Amino acid sequence: MTQEQVSARHSAEAVVAAARAWIGTPYHHQASLKGVGADCLGLVRGVWRDLYGRDAEEPPGYSRDWGEVSGEETLIGAATRHLVLGDTAHPKPGDILIFRMRPGAVAKHAALLATPQTMIHATEDRLVAEIPFGGWWRRRLAAVFSFPGTFR
Repeated sequence: MTQEQVSARHSAEAVVAAARAWIGTPYHHQASLKGVGADCLGLVRGVWRDLYGRDAEEPPGYSRDWGEVSGEETLIGAATRHLVLGDTAHPKPGDILIFRMRPGAVAKHAALLATPQTMIHATEDRLVAEIPFGGWWRRRLAAVFSFPGTFR
């Protein structure tokens, strides 16, 4: 992370507004273009670009089953390199949520918390949407991060 990124300050409200601007973007595997296409990682990358002006890093190509193939915590590893670790018991609006879709599986889905009760995410065959952050999602929460310089 550059000193410019560390010193950039953004309110949690600005993070949520940036994420909401992606609502309605069609799902497209490995894409990150607002209004054109994004997957869950592309959504987070796009919000990062909205906040900092460029990508933190360019991800390598990945298949839909990358987590099952590699068995590595690639998503959490990348988040740890660029984001600030948060508290899974108390996520806050503007935080990035990372999920394990099955117990013991590699974490491979990401979303942004919009309100204490809703999250914004991209999922296959759907448009980017703000949906309830209910019990089903909360039970699968593996990690929480915030963008560097986010204040509340």
